Amino acid sequence: MTRPNFVLIMTDTQATNVVGAYGHPELRTPNIDRLAATGIKFERAYTTCPVCTPARAGLFTGIYPHTAGAWTNNLPLGDNIKTLGQRFYDAGYATAYIGKWHLDGHDYFGTGICPDGWDPAYWYDGANYLAELTEAEITLWRSGLDTVEALRQRHIQPEFTWAHRVSNRAIDFLQKRGTGGRPQDADQPHCTSRPTPHEPSDAKPQLPATEPFVLVVSYDEPHHPFTCPPEYAEQFVEYDYPLGPAAFDTLEGKPAHQREWAAASYVPPRVRETGVTRQPLYFGCNSFVDAEIGRVLDAVHAYAPDNTWVIFTSDHGELMGAHQLTGKGPAMYEEITHIPLIIAPPGGVEGGAVNNTLVSHIDLLPTLLELAGLDIPPILEGESLSPQLAGAEAPEKAVFVEFNRYEIEHDSWGGLQPVRCVIEGQHKLVLNLHSTDELYDMQDDPAEVRNRIDDPAYAEIRDALHDRLLAWMYAKRDPFRGAVWERRPWRSTRRLQWRGEFRPRPADGYAPQVRDYDTGLPTRGVSVEFGGAKR
Repeated sequence: MTRPNFVLIMTDTQATNVVGAYGHPELRTPNIDRLAATGIKFERAYTTCPVCTPARAGLFTGIYPHTAGAWTNNLPLGDNIKTLGQRFYDAGYATAYIGKWHLDGHDYFGTGICPDGWDPAYWYDGANYLAELTEAEITLWRSGLDTVEALRQRHIQPEFTWAHRVSNRAIDFLQKRGTGGRPQDADQPHCTSRPTPHEPSDAKPQLPATEPFVLVVSYDEPHHPFTCPPEYAEQFVEYDYPLGPAAFDTLEGKPAHQREWAAASYVPPRVRETGVTRQPLYFGCNSFVDAEIGRVLDAVHAYAPDNTWVIFTSDHGELMGAHQLTGKGPAMYEEITHIPLIIAPPGGVEGGAVNNTLVSHIDLLPTLLELAGLDIPPILEGESLSPQLAGAEAPEKAVFVEFNRYEIEHDSWGGLQPVRCVIEGQHKLVLNLHSTDELYDMQDDPAEVRNRIDDPAYAEIRDALHDRLLAWMYAKRDPFRGAVWERRPWRSTRRLQWRGEFRPRPADGYAPQVRDYDTGLPTRGVSVEFGGAKR
């Protein structure tokens, strides 16, 4: 059987609330929308963490960020954590990663050095993009294009942007795969500037019988600084985006750190008075990156149409003033945790399909491994979505989201803010270790304005969710776990887990078997039940 190809396209800071296919056609994302029209659109997909590095850790390792090592921005993955690229490369796949990485622990832009598992000929992180710019251009990109007028005055064209250059390289990869070729500098990493790869020709090549591939196309856009040609931003200058009831959230009964965050956020008075916001640069960049995604989708159809799965997602969203907050951080609101996930099989799905199962980024790697006919090692912490791709729904599924701190270098967003969240059915429970916990009924209160944590009518639901969340923390060997998560002021019936069984690291398909500390012999693993969850 011919093994499939995979093209994974992702953006940065693009939740479902700014994507046309998820109910916002006025934000003009026609290319993502056409992918949804021929794929399976997951209506209830969530990030593992609403901040860049941890979100990417969960997505690209299949292991929650708290275990993968990269549990905050600019911490690296653990040396014993294998990525999607390494697993597929070792299985005989050609693997290319083009664009923002943010997993090497260095800084926002990266080191320019290709990590294990990916083809250095196509590696193109932020450091590689910066190497192509002059110092004046770097300054312009990062701090000189903060108004629509500035975009006009500097005549910003697609060719200036990181997104366009990422697309160029992705198209080049697809064209070379289609023609059986390789770039001339295939054995040299992109550590210095190089000519922009040429656009694909109009001729449709024959697909050669070569090894299958995984291509990741990772855009920084529409993340700040929202760089795009002016015509994209101009169309949103007068556009009022409705934030809904969340714009009027007083944060009464909410965690203290959210009120502190709100005090440090600049939300214009007009937003709180009218419930609408104007963000022409963000919305313009959001539409621009969609155009770049369209270029890559066209190349997939031109050069690898017969056996390629296309996946689209984003790492997290942007609050834009909802709940008096801006950016993303230690909160579990839908605006930053509810992300798009669209999976289109080869040939597409006529008319598209919608699946309402709760799913997570953590499920993506086991899904791709199963589609490729590869083993799913026990260390992966999600579940394959193959049943959902075939049309099944699993109403009993829950998803889990975490937060620890915003970044390692600064004390922004309150420093260490351990948060754990479980979403099951219509309810969301959020444990804020240092402050007030939260419970939301997302059917009765989709804006998540009313905190039900102390509402007696919700006590049974709250406690059941608490049990499920604690069981997950213990089963997944969360290094931040402990009795303090059980000892909540609203919970008097929980038996504290002070001592538990030893549970070795699950097999990852690479490392030797874990040895027991006391005996020195290989462990056989221990099956321990925590509140209904076995490991």
